Amino acid sequence: MLEVLGILFTMKDALKDGDMCTIVAGVHTGKMGIVKDIHTSKTGVITITVEQEDGERFKTLAKNVVVNG
Repeated sequence: MLEVLGILFTMKDALKDGDMCTIVAGVHTGKMGIVKDIHTSKTGVITITVEQEDGERFKTLAKNVVVNG
């Protein structure tokens, strides 16, 4: 959960398809790209597909991502 001005949000609320993001943890640390797909597993883990400028796509956990303003 993410708290902004006293309001709690889930990562899924904070991320939207088309958002530019930077990966800040995990295998893909330092990479940037556009969020293309958001999926929540049966256990509640949120995964996203990120597409880089060169067309490379990879999956990562939403908790490892920061949305670029």
